[in-house]
Amino acid sequence: MKNKQEYKDMSKYVIGLDYGSDSCRAIIADASNGNEIATSVKYYPRWIEGKYSDPKSNRYRQHPLDYIEVLEESIREALSKAPAGTAEKVVGMGFDTTGSTPVLTNKEGTPLALLPEFEENPNAMFVLWKDHTSVKEADEINNLARKWEIDYTAYEGGIYSSEWVWAKMLHILREDEKVRNAAYSWVEHCDWLPGLITGNTKPETMPRSRCAAGHKAMWHESWGGLPSEEFLVALDPLLSGFRSRLFEKTYPSDVKVGNLTKEWAERLGLSTNVSVAVGAFDCHMGAVGVEIKPGDFVRVIGTSTCDIMAVPYEEIGDKLIPGICGQVDGSVIPGMIGLEAGQSGFGDIYAWFKKVLEWPLHNILGKTDLIDDQTKEKLIEEVADAIIPELTKEAEKVPVTESTILATDWMNGRRTPDANQLLKGSITGLTLGSSAPLIFRALVEATAFGSKAIVDRFLENGIKINQIIGIGGISLKSPFVMQTMSDVLGMSIKVAKTEQSCAFGAAMFASVVAGIYDKVQDAQDAMGQGFTTTYYPIEENHKLYGELYKKYEKLGKFSEENALLQN
Repeated sequence: MKNKQEYKDMSKYVIGLDYGSDSCRAIIADASNGNEIATSVKYYPRWIEGKYSDPKSNRYRQHPLDYIEVLEESIREALSKAPAGTAEKVVGMGFDTTGSTPVLTNKEGTPLALLPEFEENPNAMFVLWKDHTSVKEADEINNLARKWEIDYTAYEGGIYSSEWVWAKMLHILREDEKVRNAAYSWVEHCDWLPGLITGNTKPETMPRSRCAAGHKAMWHESWGGLPSEEFLVALDPLLSGFRSRLFEKTYPSDVKVGNLTKEWAERLGLSTNVSVAVGAFDCHMGAVGVEIKPGDFVRVIGTSTCDIMAVPYEEIGDKLIPGICGQVDGSVIPGMIGLEAGQSGFGDIYAWFKKVLEWPLHNILGKTDLIDDQTKEKLIEEVADAIIPELTKEAEKVPVTESTILATDWMNGRRTPDANQLLKGSITGLTLGSSAPLIFRALVEATAFGSKAIVDRFLENGIKINQIIGIGGISLKSPFVMQTMSDVLGMSIKVAKTEQSCAFGAAMFASVVAGIYDKVQDAQDAMGQGFTTTYYPIEENHKLYGELYKKYEKLGKFSEENALLQN
């Protein structure tokens, strides 16, 4: 058992809030040992109803009221589950969110959708990370950056993505004149929430996340922060003035934003003694939550994947790693360079296939008059819930030598290596004997192959990977997916015990800004929850997958070269 740092006060609790794509997870933890006191998960009500998004056009928007309502509900519910007197012992709070998930604001830093005239306008709402409506704008940023005297994409893998803030905000400004006329600045989700509850949402003074700015907004100290006004105006005159209404300095998450205001303390059922940390993106916090160390390659595996490393300065030196989502000083562990990569689709790909198979349930069985409506609904629900488990059971039985269908994992574009959101997924090798389990197996292998492409990019650039750590729902719930990934990579994968790694990371930073620990590494040592299992590669399968991976690369190259045929 690992040594725990001597603890100063056994009665202090911290709250970590993890804002994912669909819901907010709140965890109250004992700062002395990380024990969960209580948790709560609340889904965004408008988002779950399908409001404001249009998957066909890759538009995904979330209303700021969703974020506010689940903040109150999740914390109050968690407190209601905790022992009496817990609220008085809460001293710190930390946030992580998806990203880049920005919104345009007015001069007070209020998201425009909170104003009556824009409350139903999707362009005035937060633009979720997976919104790909700004592919054109991302291309323009890349083209200009390559010609400019400074390559502002250099520390973001050399390729700017439509998943990132400047492309998203420019797209909205171009698309919506009314929103454009009302917009004064923009803010990331992970910055807005800490600013909101501490009473500092003014765009020019709100403390901004180093993680968000460095990985998604082309911020770097070497060129004075954000890209120059000249660059932004050359990109589009609509961006004129935005730089001066944003920020120059950024901060890692061991920095305190402020304390809860009296209003928010009352709304949350807490005290104004609660210190609030600078926010960060979910995957970076998740890596902290599973005690990331140099040499650890942390995979946050969910609807998409995000891969995180924390590398000492002396190891990375002057290296610029191409095609990843950035290398940022202090974005994970202060005092190290944070590296980010990931896949735009992972669990989403399995969910897509499940929806394809569900079609006759809803559109044929759902219309039958042979059974009553209540029975019909229960039957549809039961069958739908069984699809992935049954596919998994049958796909596991197929030897690698009989896995003859090949797919790419680009159903939602490609994040890394080398971002390209115009790409589409491919499935080949189909015959009249191809079954649903065989296709599902091919999709699982495709996501593992996409994972290998990322690992190889790091290794090719001299970054040491000592171990892989898996976190998130899929890592805990799908041995088939995890074993396949281990076989493809030829590496062991440790799975974190907690389902709330991201919230734990936020809670660890909360303990630092509350003064309980001097640095986040001390909080990790004390609060870390360890691991539940390890997957080891099967050598024979690894060799076979090595040959299949070469075919995956060829299929990917063909798909990319012919991407125009698909668009």
